[in-house]
Amino acid sequence: MTISQESVVYDTAAAVAHFERRIAFETDVSDVYVALKAGPAPFTLVDVRSPEAWDAGHLPGAIHLPGGKVRLRAEQTIPRDKPVVVYCWGPGCNGATKAALELARQGYEVKEMIGGFEYWAREGFAYESAAGDVQPVPDPLTVVPPAS
Repeated sequence: MTISQESVVYDTAAAVAHFERRIAFETDVSDVYVALKAGPAPFTLVDVRSPEAWDAGHLPGAIHLPGGKVRLRAEQTIPRDKPVVVYCWGPGCNGATKAALELARQGYEVKEMIGGFEYWAREGFAYESAAGDVQPVPDPLTVVPPAS
């Protein structure tokens, strides 16, 4: 369907169902940031990127479980006492989607953090690295400037 097709009838109920399902299984970096700042995280945060990517930077409080190890190591690594939020690099990476699928198959309550580590850093949220804590400069394309 293209936007200009006048013969297509918009199905509001289908749209509502579609977006409700997406929100049920996705979260974004801003929501994760707010939840982490509010106190103890109501979820377990899992970074599924490579060890090199983890060392370069990861979200505070995250557990590292590379995507290829999820099937074999989730039970020993990820607690089941609260929901799980997984992330990988960014929108161009489906590693978090694959990990979320595997965790769902194993019975975990799981959401994917859309935007991934890329948008966490682009929004200027602090992260940890092997070299220490990092406070990136926000990308002006992702952050609304303060009102003057």
